[in-house]
Parts: sequence; structure tokens; C-alpha cells
Amino acid sequence: MKQIIKIALSLMIPLSGVWIFSGCGTSSADEHKQGAMTSGPELEAFRLQEGQMSTSMQIPGELVAFQQVDLYAKVSSFVRKLYVDVGSEVTTGQLLAVMEAPELNAQLSGAQSRLKSQEALYLASKATYDRLLETSKTPGTVSQNDLDQAYAKQRSDLAQLDAARAAQKEVTDNRGYLEIRAPFSGVISARNVSTGAYVGPAGKGSDMPIFTLQEQKKLRLVVSVPDAYTGYLKNKSEVSFTVRAASGHKFTASVARLAGALDYRLRSQRTEMDVINEDKQLLPGMVAEVEIPMNSDARTFVVPASAVLNSTKGVYVIKVVNGKTLWVPVTTGRTSDDRTEIFGNIAIDDVLVKQASEEVRDSSSAPRLKIN
Repeated sequence: MKQIIKIALSLMIPLSGVWIFSGCGTSSADEHKQGAMTSGPELEAFRLQEGQMSTSMQIPGELVAFQQVDLYAKVSSFVRKLYVDVGSEVTTGQLLAVMEAPELNAQLSGAQSRLKSQEALYLASKATYDRLLETSKTPGTVSQNDLDQAYAKQRSDLAQLDAARAAQKEVTDNRGYLEIRAPFSGVISARNVSTGAYVGPAGKGSDMPIFTLQEQKKLRLVVSVPDAYTGYLKNKSEVSFTVRAASGHKFTASVARLAGALDYRLRSQRTEMDVINEDKQLLPGMVAEVEIPMNSDARTFVVPASAVLNSTKGVYVIKVVNGKTLWVPVTTGRTSDDRTEIFGNIAIDDVLVKQASEEVRDSSSAPRLKIN
């Protein structure tokens, strides 16, 4: 019996050693696991502050001539001579074309003859009235009726003389329309007739203008600004724009005219900028890409774009409060250079997670934070 007990004790001693070593191994593993959790990755965060957002909006615009006019013939005539052609630079008052209309010469001769005849009649009636008036100063020599009739004849002849003068002026003015002159300095951009062509205010010769004149040293940049952004542009505001023909160059212009009303179809405001174009690098009709600054004096909350979480439930930022992460719903405003404007139940010095993701659960314990 004693021998059996000794054998059992000899077997239990090694097993107890195994239990002791096994227990020590479990404690060491727990400590290692706890240390690994303590040295886990940090969560980057920042304190919310107010800032100003400076962005811009790209919208298309069109360059048009500062002044443009189609020149037509005022009277029915034939083109006798053209002095300019497409691309010609002209100055104010310069003679561009001369027409001829032989019937106007005959009308002018007739008007001049009628004017001379009426002048003679008026001078005769005036002389008669003056003599009668002088004679009537002697009592009983001229009746008052004769004097009144002489005066009425004089006034009638004067009216006829004025009518003859107006008729002659009309014909003379019509003859003046046979010369086409430039109303302002610019460039001839179109010519639609040749020498000998019939032109006039009506008929086949009136369907196309003789010339199209454009002022190109100064252009208008026309932009239709949507109603949501009209508040960012005022008189004298500066914008920049580019055109495909000079893609490597950025031009500037200042707002000169605002329509003050919205277009009913486009719901936008017509805005015009003056563009100085002395070197004629820009041409009327070019399409421009206009960059409109959207600067605001108001201070709002501006955060890194990565701090905004766009989930299926909505748009959130993750705020850390008392060691817990909270998803706070927000609305976003403008975005520029990886920064986003946000609005919501947030305040200055709130601690927000810089890299927001759905892996950071709502109302969960926050890991170690690294606040920048």
C-alpha cells in the first residue's frame, strides 16, 4: 500500500509543475495583449475654428464687339464705288462707299426751281404790303380791307416759301445718303455688295447690309450669372477669364454693367465686363471661360474635406465628447482646396476627427487621440 502511494506522489509532482508553468504562460499572454492595445494607432483630431472661405466659379461667357452696326442704303440707288473691304480699319466719319441715283438730281433741280419761284412771289407780295402800309398812314387813301388782304397774301407766300425750302432740304438730305460714312472707329467685319449692285430701303437690295462695322479695341464680355451667385458680383468687381485661342494666358476684366433683373428663361442676370483689346488678341464671338471669385466676409466653420463623412444615412462629422465619438449631422457649403464649409450643431473648440469613416462607430469609446 505504501509503495502505491509513493508511486502516485511521484507522478503528481511533474504534473503540478506543468500546471504552474501553464498558469505563468497565461498571465504573460494577457499582459502582452493589454500592452498591444495600449500601443494601438492614434486617431487624428483637431479643434474646430472659424475661418473664411475663398472659392471661385467657372461659367462660360461670350466676347462681343463693344459697338456693332449694320450699314444699309437709305435711298434706292446703285453702288458706284467701295472704298473699304473686309478687315479695313476705319475712323469716325470716314467715307466707305458712294452710290448714285440719277432721279435724285432731277428732283433736286425741280425743288430748287420751286424754291426760287416761291422766293419771287413772296418778295412781290411783301413789297405790295409794305407800300400799302406806308400809304395807309395818310387817312382815306387805303381801306383796311385792302391792307388785310395784302398782309394775308404775304403770309401765304411766306408759308409756301418755307414749304419749298423744306422740300429742297429733303432732296438734298437724300442726296447726302448716297454717301456711306463710318459712325464710329472700328473694323469692317463684313461686306455684302460689289460695285454696281442695287441697294435700297426696300426690295431685293435691302435684304443684306452693305457693311458690318465693329469696334474691336474694346470688347464686352457677356456672362449670364445664375441667381444663386448674383450677390458675389458688383460694379467694378474684377474677374479673370481664358479663351482657347490663348490658353496659356489669363485675361482680366471689371464689371461695368449689371442688368438688375433676371432673365425669365435662364433665371440669371446678364452681366457685362469691359475688356481693353488694343492688340486685338481677342476677337468678337470668342467663347470665354470666366472665373468668378466667390469671396465672403462672413466667418464660418471650415474643416478638411476628409473630416466630412458622407454615408447612406446623411452627412456627418465625428465629434469626440467625454471619450466617446458622436456622429453630428451637418450640411456642407462651398468646397475648395480640400476644405469644406459646414453648418450644424457645432461650436468653436469642438474636437472633430480628421479622417472620418464609418469604421469609427457612433456613441463608441474613442481610441487615443492625437489633436493637431
